[in-house]
Amino acid sequence: MDIRSNPDQIDPVWMTKVLQTRCPGCEVTGLMGESIGTGQVGENVRFTLTGPGVPTSVVGKFPSLDPVSKQTGILQRNYVREVFFYQSLQEAVNIQTPLIYHAEIDPASHEFVLLMEDLAPGVQGDQLLGCSVDQAALALEQLAHLQGPKWGDEALAKHDLLLGSTDRQDSTMITELYKGLMPGYLDRYGAQLTDGEVAATEQLLELIPTYQALYGDKPPVLIHVDYRLDNMMFGGPYPLTVVDWQSLTMGCPLNDVSYFMGTSLLAPDRDREEAALIRHYLDVLKSYGVDLKFDDAFAYYRNYAPAGMIMALIASMIVGETERGNDMFMVMAKRSIEMSRSLGVLN
Repeated sequence: MDIRSNPDQIDPVWMTKVLQTRCPGCEVTGLMGESIGTGQVGENVRFTLTGPGVPTSVVGKFPSLDPVSKQTGILQRNYVREVFFYQSLQEAVNIQTPLIYHAEIDPASHEFVLLMEDLAPGVQGDQLLGCSVDQAALALEQLAHLQGPKWGDEALAKHDLLLGSTDRQDSTMITELYKGLMPGYLDRYGAQLTDGEVAATEQLLELIPTYQALYGDKPPVLIHVDYRLDNMMFGGPYPLTVVDWQSLTMGCPLNDVSYFMGTSLLAPDRDREEAALIRHYLDVLKSYGVDLKFDDAFAYYRNYAPAGMIMALIASMIVGETERGNDMFMVMAKRSIEMSRSLGVLN
């Protein structure tokens, strides 16, 4: 098994071999790589290629070069899950994702490599800046194209990598993880949080044990889990392309909606447009025969308002620390707190 899990291992001979499945007869005579993106658990590299019949450039994804982040990717099975998505689920759903030239992983070591189309001149969403209402509508439309085709797929929900996130065991695990990591989180970021935001962070611990319970035994649905701007490319070959499938699971569909809206859309736009955006998402789901009522959807949406807070606290403590990562986690936490208060979930 010749898995090139480090960008320095990529050479023209290997690149030619993996590209020929989709580009018969091509030959890579030269390549040059440069690190791109802002991933926390993976390393992304753009390879500029030369040679007959080859794409001008492709993007490779590899395990993180940071040992803490890489170990998190292994323990959380992030790498295995992402390769599984591209190998087994990409063609079964309708959300726009990049064309994959090669996807391979060693299940024992978790060393992996993904080779995909370059989405340039598309622009990565910026978590720090937030997005427009039109971009939010596009994101929720694509989310419905992920969830609609496999809505209620019980067999898929039993897959080892996609075990649902609504059970008591999962809730207990999240509660204990949040509780254990909160002191370190507040020690690192407390000076950047207001007293009210610190209080909201502590109050959320009381809600997590029942956080997953509202959706209960409803139909299992695919959820991206980290559905936010940094994992989206706007423009380029497609209006919107969604990447980073390392956290994929099954659970309540509105988890992704709340997480996206609470971390990516600025408060004035969110408060004014959230009902219309949710209705737009539901309209796209109807094209798949999914009849989810607005009142039910909004109840789930409200329940999952703290999703960004939970992700910011837990993820920031289990991946390698970077300056942009710190800024990103603070933006996510603060916006999610603001949304949770606006909806009356937190004081």
